Amino acid sequence: MTRRFRLTAVLRARQAREDAARVAVAAARTEAAQAAEHRHARERSLTSRNEPDRVTALAFVAGRSALVALAADLSTANRRAGQADAAVAERLADLSAAAVRRRTVERLAERHAALRERAEAAAGQRDIDEIASGGAARAAQAAPSRGEDREVGR
Repeated sequence: MTRRFRLTAVLRARQAREDAARVAVAAARTEAAQAAEHRHARERSLTSRNEPDRVTALAFVAGRSALVALAADLSTANRRAGQADAAVAERLADLSAAAVRRRTVERLAERHAALRERAEAAAGQRDIDEIASGGAARAAQAAPSRGEDREVGR
């Protein structure tokens, strides 16, 4: 009599959650890469900014205003890149936790299978022992004992 593993549905659910966490990690990494690229583009545009050859007061103020706007945009891009990196770390932690939960149920399944195999082996050994001991008992019953022959022959 083999008992089936009752946590099979739980194991499938844990595997599905781990797969979903893996997809979330990939999406977070993609978003982090895009945020980093946006940040690098803002850095390049800020560093490649040229000052006008002829500087008038109006041109100077306009140039500084544009520089401040680029710096603010870079600051925002840095913040978004940091948030995206934090999201990746969080998703990786979620994936790790999901993998631990899945592996825990897998270990229970492995332990259940090992116990079932041992129980089946023990049942098979009992059957063999029963056959072997039953055969010896039948042989003993079939052969008359010497004491009985003497009593009958008197």
